[in-house]
Amino acid sequence: MSRQPHYDILSLGEVLLRLDPGEGRVRTSRQFTTWEGGGEYNVARGGRRCFGLRTGILTAFADNEIGRLIEDLILQGGVDTSLVKWVPYDGMGKRVRNPINFTERGFGVRGAKGSVDRGHSAASQLKPGDFDFDHLFGTLGCRWLHTGGIFAGLSESTAELTIQACEAAKRHGVTVSYDLNYRPSLWQERGGFAGAQALNRKLAPYIDVMIGVLSDEPPVASSVASDPNDIFAIEDSKLRPAIERLVGEYPNLKTVAATLRRVHTASVNDWGSLCYHEGKFYRSRNYPRFDILDRIGAGDSFVAGLVAGLLLENDPQKAVDYGAAHGALAMTTPGDTSMATLIEVQKLAEGGDSKVQR
Repeated sequence: MSRQPHYDILSLGEVLLRLDPGEGRVRTSRQFTTWEGGGEYNVARGGRRCFGLRTGILTAFADNEIGRLIEDLILQGGVDTSLVKWVPYDGMGKRVRNPINFTERGFGVRGAKGSVDRGHSAASQLKPGDFDFDHLFGTLGCRWLHTGGIFAGLSESTAELTIQACEAAKRHGVTVSYDLNYRPSLWQERGGFAGAQALNRKLAPYIDVMIGVLSDEPPVASSVASDPNDIFAIEDSKLRPAIERLVGEYPNLKTVAATLRRVHTASVNDWGSLCYHEGKFYRSRNYPRFDILDRIGAGDSFVAGLVAGLLLENDPQKAVDYGAAHGALAMTTPGDTSMATLIEVQKLAEGGDSKVQR
C-alpha cells in the first residue's frame, strides 16, 4: 500500500467498565471511581495517549447508558470508536450486556483482587463476519493488529473471530501481536490451562510478536533473586532457552517479549522485561523494589511501549526500554491505563529519577 494507512494500531478485544473502590474494598465501599479497561484495548489506549499513534478498537457494546459511558471514556483517551458494534439492549441483560470489572488495587500484604461480571457481554458474542477485515486492512489500511488470549478465550465464537482476524492481517501484510494473557476464570469450564494453550497453538502460526512464552506448563511465581548484579538472572536463564525452543517451533515469530516481576508486597515489586527480536535478546533496565499504586494494566502498558518502539523507532532495545518504563509509570497512577507522557517514558527508560520537575 503506497498511501498512508488509516490506522497505526487496531486492537481486537473486550472493553470493561472498571469500578475502583480506591484505598477501600469492593465488599465495603460506598463509592467507586469508573475507568475503562481491557487487556487488548489498553494497548491501543497507551499507544494513542503516550506515543501519539493512530489507534482504534474493534469491540461491541450493548447500546445502553453503561455502553455509552464506556464509549465516552474511550473517546477521552483518543481511541477511535467508529468500528464499535452496537447491539440493541434487551432491557434486562438476559441476552446481551456490558461487562463490569470490580477491582481492588491492594496494599502491602493485601494483594490486588478482581471480581469480573462479564457473562453474556456483547463482545463475547462477536463472531466471524462481524468485521470486514479485508476492508480494514486492505482498503483503509492498518500497520499493526493487536489482540490476545483474554478476548480469544471469551467464547468459541471470539476464538474463531480472532483466528479470522489474524489470517486476514497476514494476507494484507499487517504485523500481528498477541498477548497470551492466561486468565483461569475464562477457562475453568473449558479445559483450563491446557485448553487455552491449544487455542494459542492454533493462533501461533499467524503471530509476529508474542507477549509471554507459549509452553505446556502454567506460569509460576518468580523465585528469590540470587545475583546482586541482576535481580532477574534466574528468570532470564530460564526464559531464553524457552523462547529459543518456541521460535524453533514457530519460525514466523519475529519477537517474543515478557515482563519480569517479583512480588514482595502488593505495593513493592521488582520489575523489568526481556525481549527476543530476530535472533537477539534485549533486556530493559531493572526496577528493583519498585513502589506501586495500582498494578492493574502494567503489562498492557508494557506492550504499548514495546509496539511503539518497534513501529516508531524500529529499534528492539528502545522498544523493550519504552515498554518497561511505560509499564512502570502506569503502576504509579490509578486505573488500567497509563497517564504517562512520552518525555517521562524516555527519561525513565534512560535511567532518570523521580526528582521534582519545576
